[in-house]
Amino acid sequence: MNPVDPKLIALQFNTQITAHNIDGLAALMSTDHRFIDRDGQVTTGKEAVLDTWRRFFALFPDYVNTFTRVESRGNLVVLHGFATWEARGAPDHAIWTARIAGGFVAEWRIFAGTQENRRQLFTPSFLAGNDWNE
Repeated sequence: MNPVDPKLIALQFNTQITAHNIDGLAALMSTDHRFIDRDGQVTTGKEAVLDTWRRFFALFPDYVNTFTRVESRGNLVVLHGFATWEARGAPDHAIWTARIAGGFVAEWRIFAGTQENRRQLFTPSFLAGNDWNE
């Protein structure tokens, strides 16, 4: 068996977010998937999270995530970058984490893109030498 790299699964998941593809998201989610927003609000269960994505995409039809740095430690993938909420909109810097289990995204979480969160979520070797201009 050749397991898929957790980073690849997380990036494929984001590709489905960018495409606003509910079926694609569903195919990559575990049945007990959890979504945690920046405020720490938790939505649990694949169907509940898919309903949340449907509403979100209806409200923000141009929403896109762009990642500038990706690191993984085992089954935890940490992604740094920005979201845009509308076409040519200002970047909203953020950090996402994806917990991968059994080849599926078991948890997708969003954090504000603050220096403190970067220090907590990225390894020191990853932070060294990076120019964080946001």
